[in-house]
Amino acid sequence: MGKLVWFAAGAAVGFVVGTRAGRQTYDDLVAATRKVMEHPTVQEAAGLVQAQASKLYDDGLRKLNQQA
Repeated sequence: MGKLVWFAAGAAVGFVVGTRAGRQTYDDLVAATRKVMEHPTVQEAAGLVQAQASKLYDDGLRKLNQQA
C-alpha cells in the first residue's frame, strides 16, 4: 500500500512538473489532491503516521540521552 501511495505522489508531481496541458489541468489536479487529502480516511491515516513518527522520535531521543 505504501509503495502505491509513493508511486501516485510521484506520478502527480511528474505530471505537474511536465505538463503542457495548461492551467486548467493543473487546477483540476490540485482540486482532486485536496479532495483526497480532506477525506476522513486519509486524515485518520495521517494522524496515525504522525503519532507513530512522534513516538519513534521520542524513543530515539530517550535512547540518545541515555547514551550521553
